[in-house]
Amino acid sequence: QVQLVESGGGLVQAGGSVRLSCRASGRISSIVNMGWYRQAPGKQRELVATITSGGSTNYTDSVKGRFTISRDNFQNTVYLQMNSLNAEDTAVYLCYASVILLVWSSRQYEYWGQGTQVTVSS
Repeated sequence: QVQLVESGGGLVQAGGSVRLSCRASGRISSIVNMGWYRQAPGKQRELVATITSGGSTNYTDSVKGRFTISRDNFQNTVYLQMNSLNAEDTAVYLCYASVILLVWSSRQYEYWGQGTQVTVSS
């Protein structure tokens, strides 16, 4: 069983910063990709940022230049540094990981965290 536990959300003023963390634990052989999605009330889930095991990153256009994703492969942890926050960033942020469970298999399984609320007040 693999678990992802997020932390770091909360209430922040517009223009402020928040850092989210998400740690994966369990019987993990390796983690291929990690990333963050977000879902605001009444909206579809949106990809925010992803990072590969080699450190390659991808961001949705609305957060480029403001958010930075990083990961610690030894700690199986992914971070999302969010700067210059605005009201449109208010959402539940969910982390995910594409995990290889078995050393002798390249099959990947996706796991999700429970989500952490980020609320930006104007």
